[in-house]
Amino acid sequence: MHIAMLSAEYPPRWGGMGSTVFHLSAALAARGHKITVITRSGSKGEVPVLAGVDIIEVGWLKLPMEFTRSYGKRALKALKKLNSSSSVDVVHLHCPMISWNEKQFIDCRKNVAPIVSSLHGSWLGERDGLRTAASMKEAAVWANPNDLAILLTAGRYAGFEGDALVGSDVCVANSVATKQDFLDRYSPPEDWDCEVVHWGVDTKMFVPTENENVEIRERFGADVDTNLLLAVGRLAARKGYGSLIDAFSRVYEELPNSKLVIVGRGHLKSRLLRKAKKLGILHAVQIESSMDFSDLAALYRNADLVVYPSYYEGQGLIPLEAMASGTPVVTVDHGPLPEMVDETVGSLFKMGNISSMADSIIAELSNHTTLKEKGMKGRARVEERFTFEHDADHFISIYMRVQ
Repeated sequence: MHIAMLSAEYPPRWGGMGSTVFHLSAALAARGHKITVITRSGSKGEVPVLAGVDIIEVGWLKLPMEFTRSYGKRALKALKKLNSSSSVDVVHLHCPMISWNEKQFIDCRKNVAPIVSSLHGSWLGERDGLRTAASMKEAAVWANPNDLAILLTAGRYAGFEGDALVGSDVCVANSVATKQDFLDRYSPPEDWDCEVVHWGVDTKMFVPTENENVEIRERFGADVDTNLLLAVGRLAARKGYGSLIDAFSRVYEELPNSKLVIVGRGHLKSRLLRKAKKLGILHAVQIESSMDFSDLAALYRNADLVVYPSYYEGQGLIPLEAMASGTPVVTVDHGPLPEMVDETVGSLFKMGNISSMADSIIAELSNHTTLKEKGMKGRARVEERFTFEHDADHFISIYMRVQ
């Protein structure tokens, strides 16, 4: 089959969507399928080369939210040109970062091929996650242009998501929670065809270790007796890092041999560090704006615990990367996270409850033997349920069904 992937993110734009499209494309190409990815131009760095995967870049209007329309329009034009020279069998959209209206869906289905739309999350869910972050007094909810655009315009762009539900041959949600989110908010047609396929993670990069990497731990001031906590993800209000630092201050009171490392880009670094200083724990908190993949993978498998306090996710890949690395996870008891994490591989805390988060972290760090057991079970769960080999199998069956 020739599958055209339309995704606003693709490496070197390594977001959650970019990562999943890259790995799914690689798995499909390894099975002999031809993949063409149509993505946005202007990314910094080299585009990775994959055998059997071609990349087409198109222009886009660099405005928050509105880029989804301009990119979508130009991607459709490029798609039709591609189809005229190399017939496309299936078009795979990655929503919500591409916004087509009803006419564009009809045009694609009539003049190109059937459409499979992956639902990575909803704009209304993103908006509500930001509102929850604001209620929890997370820093700078209204200061980031992208977050502000979501807060003010999510209702408008949700209309294009509604068009995707009607205009696609099949929708594929990345979690049960995401599917329910669309059912509750968007009132899809009665014959709506929607499957759930959880995204996997790179189980070759994220692997457990038998021998502790002293060097990577010492880089962050953690010796063999230090509790090393890790949080990974974009420094944005809805990720919950302000609440995490509040919770860590309580953890530090109980377990002063603890360090917190946050890895992520974003505008909140200085605000978060000021908060840590105000709480008297600045010496125990470190924020890395960027880190190469090999170091990040080493940090994952050498941390004692990964904490993921996000207020909204379509699925959330960080917990799976931690589990694949053999490291237990503490995360929220909300949305899709309990579909991946439970008490056998980590623990869940009440979303937005700082005391609950702190108590869960302390409980996990108090028994390192149990931590190792949970880490092993987490790796086994990822290998069993959350790999791109499984994803490729699911999507091939869906592609064949819509042809």
